[in-house]
Amino acid sequence: MKRYLFLAVIALLAYGYLHERSGSLPGPSSSTSGDVSVLQHAFNNRQSDLQVQGEGVVIKVLPDDNKGSRHQRFILRLGSGQTLLIAHNIDLAPRINGLSAGDTVAFYGEYEWNEKGGVLHWTHHDPGGRHIGGWLKHNGKTYQ
Repeated sequence: MKRYLFLAVIALLAYGYLHERSGSLPGPSSSTSGDVSVLQHAFNNRQSDLQVQGEGVVIKVLPDDNKGSRHQRFILRLGSGQTLLIAHNIDLAPRINGLSAGDTVAFYGEYEWNEKGGVLHWTHHDPGGRHIGGWLKHNGKTYQ
């Protein structure tokens, strides 16, 4: 009898822990919802490794990062006001030609926290098939 009571207490504690955690972390469905509040929550809570979708307006086009894999870089301002650095691997996906401030870009990729708003990468396919593919959309064209 004591054994069953012990197992019941452990099960209740585990349920409470998982229930509390699920309320504070975005789950798979919300992290890909496109809702800017998911990105704002991730930023506020210093979360990383989240697959997210959304769109923003280009506020600055930066020089390419040519160290290691080459990345096209630009900064988006999201509807929430948060900024997001896009690091788009141009060794694996086509460059967005003609990108300029004021353009709208939709995205799907992996969010990594930093103090300036975060970085989005994996905006391309994975040739090894080990990571979910991402994309960018600009002027009706998809880059992946």
